[in-house]
This record gives sequence, C-alpha cells and structure tokens, in this order.
Amino acid sequence: MRIVSLLPSATEIAFALGLGDQVVAVSHECDYPPAARQRPAITRSPLHGHDLTSAEIDRRTREELRSGGTLYYLNDDLLRRLAPDLVLTQELCEVCAVAQPEAERAVRELGTAPRVLSLEPNTLRDVLGTIEAVGAATGREAAAAALVAALAARIERVGAAGVTVATRPRVFCMEWMDPPWVAGHWVPEMVALAGGEDVLGTAGAPSRPFEWERVVAARPEVVVLMPCGYDLARTLADRPVVEALPGWAALPAVEAGRVYAVDGSSYFNRPGPRLVDGLELLGHLLHPDRFAAPALPAAAAPLASAA
Repeated sequence: MRIVSLLPSATEIAFALGLGDQVVAVSHECDYPPAARQRPAITRSPLHGHDLTSAEIDRRTREELRSGGTLYYLNDDLLRRLAPDLVLTQELCEVCAVAQPEAERAVRELGTAPRVLSLEPNTLRDVLGTIEAVGAATGREAAAAALVAALAARIERVGAAGVTVATRPRVFCMEWMDPPWVAGHWVPEMVALAGGEDVLGTAGAPSRPFEWERVVAARPEVVVLMPCGYDLARTLADRPVVEALPGWAALPAVEAGRVYAVDGSSYFNRPGPRLVDGLELLGHLLHPDRFAAPALPAAAAPLASAA
C-alpha cells in the first residue's frame, strides 16, 4: 500500500502501526518520528519558514481565510506521480493541515481512485478511534488494537491517580498567546484526568479566542502555555507577550510560580499517540508529588526559569 499523509498526527499514527515503509509522502510539518523527515513533502504553506511573530502569524492567517485563500498548497504533480492508495487528511481545523475537500479535489483529478480517510477527533477516545480507523484501512487491525490498549491503559492509570488528589488546582491552558486563545478539544479532558479543573476550556469543543479579562477573573492557579505548532523553545520566546498582558503579574499562578511552557506541538496540539505523553506530563506539572516526571526531553519548563 502507498500512503500519503497530509497531517502530522496521521503520520505519527502510520509509523506507530509499522506502516512507515508504506508512507510515500508527508506534509511539510511532519517531523515525527525522525524517519518521517526523509519522505518527500507534498504540501507547503506561505507562512512556513518565515520568522514571524505570533501576532503576525495570526494576522496573515486571518487575511488568507477572509480572502478565500488557503494556508496549505498540495503538490498535485507529486501526488499524481506517487499514485497513492490511501490519503490521510482532516477537516477538524482549517489552519492545521490540508482539509478533506482539497484532498478530494486533488484525488478526483488523478484518474485513479485512492481512498481519502479524514480523521476528525475531538476527545481522547476519538483519538484512539482514529488509530483504529487507520489500522482498519491498512490491514493493521491487530497492531492498532495493541497500540490502543497500551495507550488506554496509560490514560486509565493517570485518571485513577487524578481522582484521588486532595485538591484540584484551577488550570488555564493557553493555545495561542497573541491574541490569546484557550485550548479545547481533548485538552480540558486531559486536565481533568490529571487532577485539575480547566477554568475556561470546554471538553470536546474547539479551541477559541477569548477576552483576556476572563482569564484574570478566573484566577487560575496553574497556567500552561501550549501554543499550537510551537516547540518549547519557541513557546519560551513568547514570554514577553504574556508578561505584558494586563493583570498577568497578579494571577495566582504567576504569584505561585506555577506557569509552565510546554512543547505543545509534540504533546498537546496533535491528536496522535504522544497526547498520552502529554497527559502524563500534565499530571506531573499539576501534582508532582503524585506523578513522576516523564522522560521527555525539552518538553516543559517553568516560565520563571527562562532567561
């Protein structure tokens, strides 16, 4: 089977199921596992590779979408040459990857009939379901079942420990910093499982922009910065942005030194297997006495430790 993956989480799933040798192309953002970088990139973005601030990325994204443009371009010629049997795509987020309609448009023009599988998770259970769906589409049902069982067991262990904590801190997860966005989809569920109370996010609902005054009023005791698409170093670089927000210094989380920057791209934004790593990391950040620190290099840092 020849597989083209148009989103990083699908690439991670395919490799986790032992399908890496069948993946013939990936998106320009697919960087995990490292072997994925050896596949040709079949997409590009006008925003990729530029040294833009978070505010500039947001502005240009809004302008493109408002004008009817696109944030992702698919290389139709390469797609035609590769002649895939399966194309993995999504329709969950118009700013995250090539969407299903564009993939279907390109497939119609091929003259062949590859299957287009769109992955649309909103919860952790949905994410496990996408693994099962890829397994079913590729004849890897047994591998998918084993991976899902292992991930589900880890989720259950975190949840079992999370329900026994004495106190549940009020948590705010920030998915973009300029302008501010609150994290949604599976993140509020992760917070609850890890023994916290998400004060602004809604489980299963999309991430969304919000008024900063609502954060100040919510008085979070823990703040986790997880901007979409950013690794830890890029997140820490936006420290001045959040510190300039009105009322930032008076937040209980800031006063207590409980503001954490994380590698959101690897462990919180992408709906793939590594979300469970993110869940275990979140448990440690919220309750270090109950959850051991996972062995994840460059995954998290207290904001106060940044120079």
